[in-house]
Amino acid sequence: MRYRTLGGTGIEVSTHCLGAMMFGAVGNPDHDDCVRIIHAALDQGINFVDTADMYSAGESETIVGKALRDRRDDVVLATKVHFPFTEGRNRSGNSRRWITRAVEDSLRRLGTDWIDLYQIHRPDHTTDIEETLWVLSDLVSAGKIRAFGCSAFPAEDIVEAYHVADRRGYGRFRTNQPPYSMMARGIERSVLPTCHRLGMGVLTYSPLAFGFLSGKVRKNQPLDLSARASLAPDRFDPALPANAAKYDAVEQLVEVADGIGTTLPELALAFVTTHPAVTSVITGPRTMEQLQGLITAADLTLDDKTLDRIDEIIQPGTDVYRADAAWQPQSLTDITRRRRPLADR
Repeated sequence: MRYRTLGGTGIEVSTHCLGAMMFGAVGNPDHDDCVRIIHAALDQGINFVDTADMYSAGESETIVGKALRDRRDDVVLATKVHFPFTEGRNRSGNSRRWITRAVEDSLRRLGTDWIDLYQIHRPDHTTDIEETLWVLSDLVSAGKIRAFGCSAFPAEDIVEAYHVADRRGYGRFRTNQPPYSMMARGIERSVLPTCHRLGMGVLTYSPLAFGFLSGKVRKNQPLDLSARASLAPDRFDPALPANAAKYDAVEQLVEVADGIGTTLPELALAFVTTHPAVTSVITGPRTMEQLQGLITAADLTLDDKTLDRIDEIIQPGTDVYRADAAWQPQSLTDITRRRRPLADR
């Protein structure tokens, strides 16, 4: 296992991060089995674990807390806040009111006194970024978190947060967590260069392109809808024209993997960690078998010839599919931001 420094924090993390999204009701509901998977990852050199308060409505954090009970000092622990998972007003978002409550709940579920990396799961344009940075800086001062970052923030929001922090004397986002894979390379245009220029660490997620690069999704082969594909079957329906390019790309990438004697998922994981802005790639195994695939990929280094071939199949900065379906900017979702009033057109 290789290790890299996380942004400017001085914290060393493994280049492969154990994602805990599949631990709990959404993926693997067997707590003891999940604990065994986490322990196996730690035993094989992974020292970085990422979860979120909303994963299985807090159950993932509870499982991670059980697993780390006697190993907390050896692990860099990351979690996130933003999404609601209980009903009621003011129980989501990036306000001081909610973050102050949510961090205490996460600490309790995780069974720890501190969180190494606390991340804002998505932008919240109803809350001034100054408000968010203010409360996060206070949490660092209080010793409840060691550093903070963001997730799926576009380049313009990252830059705005950087300048607000500099102007107001607050701590700044040390990391960003965007989706990135061989089939979703759009962040190579501005997000990754911006993070690199600002000295931020980057934890990428969805390296297997929501399952398309798992090796189990192939052209003219039956699709197993009992796994990840069941969460969004339309993304995999070969009858939809929008999916044709995905299946074509997969077949070509399988040839690349076969040509260097590896598997498609191992190729996918190794690809992500070659970008100079990327610190660590997050993968979320549901089973011990899936974890072993992650560990194997950690030893793979891609040469320039292989990377050139991948660039030919999917050009740099190109998305074969929209990587982040969980959030879109208000400039797209709010029709008044895209259309002048009728009288003013």
